[in-house]
Amino acid sequence: MVKVRLARAGAKKRPFYRVVVSNSRSPRDGRFIEQIGTYDPKANPAAFMIDAGRLQHWISVGAQTTDTLRRLILKHKPEAPAAG
Repeated sequence: MVKVRLARAGAKKRPFYRVVVSNSRSPRDGRFIEQIGTYDPKANPAAFMIDAGRLQHWISVGAQTTDTLRRLILKHKPEAPAAG
């Protein structure tokens, strides 16, 4: 099964995460298929960037997001620009 999840990449006491698409059997920080974004929880405010097109592609072909990543996507969803 393919999962979209966070992979830790930061130093000790300085967490930084990559949003990756990987096989669910791979280790958390191990081999991945594609990197589609980043998450920096130490930035003020927390910096979350993701390629929405690639995320949509992977979900459409059956990839599942983890609970944590799903929460981050909903929390940091970009608002639609105001019409007018």
